[in-house]
Amino acid sequence: MQQRDFQTSNYIRTAMRREMLDQQTEHALAVAWRDRRDQAALDRLIRAHSRLAVSIAGKFRRYSVPFEDLLQQGNLGLMRAAEKYDPDNGARFSTYAAWWIKASMQDYVMRNWSLVRTGTNAAQKKLFFNLRRVQSRMDRAGEGDSARIVADIARELMVSEDQVEAMLGRLAGPDMSLNAPQGDGPDSRDWMELLEDDAPQTEEAVLDRMELRRQRGLLHEAVAALPERERRIVEQRHLQDEPKTLNQLGEELGISKERVRQLEERALDRMRHSMRDAIAA
Repeated sequence: MQQRDFQTSNYIRTAMRREMLDQQTEHALAVAWRDRRDQAALDRLIRAHSRLAVSIAGKFRRYSVPFEDLLQQGNLGLMRAAEKYDPDNGARFSTYAAWWIKASMQDYVMRNWSLVRTGTNAAQKKLFFNLRRVQSRMDRAGEGDSARIVADIARELMVSEDQVEAMLGRLAGPDMSLNAPQGDGPDSRDWMELLEDDAPQTEEAVLDRMELRRQRGLLHEAVAALPERERRIVEQRHLQDEPKTLNQLGEELGISKERVRQLEERALDRMRHSMRDAIAA
């Protein structure tokens, strides 16, 4: 641990002593890398901006992730920035690289802050990194009850109230082992022993699927046994994504919509009796 801390401190001191590039030199190095893939130019550009990664990494210390890992993510962000940077767009490389460094560190923090994946979409990132700050400010201001605060946070961060409540739950406490005992006595049990699975047992689920397949088979047999006109009515009225109306079927079959309704009722009645007999057999 001491050796690792020493290496990290030495890296920080070295980074902070590295040269600061003027705009003309920075532009020349970026052009050399973009146009000629000059590795020496890339290395100098990255080293000169390593202090930027150190500075931004300091803002993520409170998330309890190894600082040396944050520095590594910062270097990865610098590499991505150098790959995508257009030196002719007028912006300084440091301005462009800061976004990539921060994004790389944010992704790392969200992947490693908890064993449970916190989420990576834009709304979840915004909540994760801003929720506590906004909540603390509203608490100090005494802006009402918890429901009011949730609504205000959602409005300020432009996310839904459900997303705010979900993130509050995730940030409410640290991860807990399922093997942690729930008491000090000899009869205390682990969290794992107290969890109850409400899902159907495997055997029950298999039997349910088998019964569902059997009933579907009986349904198809009952439809197939209908007279042609009644079968057509049932198929068009009950087995299509966009069922036809009585009027439409009446026009197709050359009968009134009332006659279509009567044939439909008779067909469904036949199917009920057919399936009842098959199930009882």
